[in-house]
Amino acid sequence: MDFYKKIIRNQKLRLKILHLLRFIPDKPMLKIQYSIKTGKKLNLKEPKKFTEKIQWYKLNYKNPILPTCVDKYEVREYVKNKKLGNILNELYGVFDKPEDINIDKLPDKFVLKTTNGGGGLNVFICKDKSKFDFEKVKKELSKAQKNKLISSGREWPYKKIQPRIIAERFIEHSSNEESLTDYKFYCFNGLPQYLLLINGRESKKKKSIYDIDFNLLKYKYDDYDRINDVRKPDNYNEMVKIAAELSKDFPFVRVDLYNTNGKIIFGELTFYPASGYLEKISPDGFDLELGEKFYLKKYF
Repeated sequence: MDFYKKIIRNQKLRLKILHLLRFIPDKPMLKIQYSIKTGKKLNLKEPKKFTEKIQWYKLNYKNPILPTCVDKYEVREYVKNKKLGNILNELYGVFDKPEDINIDKLPDKFVLKTTNGGGGLNVFICKDKSKFDFEKVKKELSKAQKNKLISSGREWPYKKIQPRIIAERFIEHSSNEESLTDYKFYCFNGLPQYLLLINGRESKKKKSIYDIDFNLLKYKYDDYDRINDVRKPDNYNEMVKIAAELSKDFPFVRVDLYNTNGKIIFGELTFYPASGYLEKISPDGFDLELGEKFYLKKYF
């Protein structure tokens, strides 16, 4: 799986190549991508695996609220409408272009990101403004706005977004942790079913898969160590309730949250995690297990 990454190691170059192939219609292109990424044929008539169903999801689930929910700025209104405005991260500003940003008005620590970014792309973290190469970042942001590379995965909601830039508060990790922990809830029809924890992004990234009761599952990412030093937050049940509320309008969405010193902070809503593909996970079976939770029959 993912042998193509060994041939073309640069992620941005891979995305540019896919962008150049945008003339190929979505359905055949997704079949090609699926074959390259998994080594298997994509079953769209009777999808069973999670990876298959996400590709079907891209092609057929056209809920008009999705472009709002994947827009890093517009999604804030969606969260507010769910009476959850209290979990939104502090926003310093939203800008049409990099030249509109007045860095002097930003605090010493902040994060800049494009509103149409995905997969960690186009996110720029500043921890010390005196060492932040703002001119270089502006050029990168400008490129990101001009090139809608995210459409390479045929994720239609991102094509509806007018790329802008937001500046947000830099989220510090909890005082009892060495790095910020991501809580990623896999939710099906409003029911959070699995939790992916990620931390160590700044040193050695670690990942663990839990059931919704915070029990560590047998599945392990082959390329990452498990997290052994994160305990269940005291307000974990509140996080689950939030994930349920934010996901109840959709057959599937991943709800990403943070929890720092007892404060829950919204991250994003992700409808096509990793464009619908899973990294190497042992033992086999997680793709099918996830797929069994993903109910799509009423949409056929």
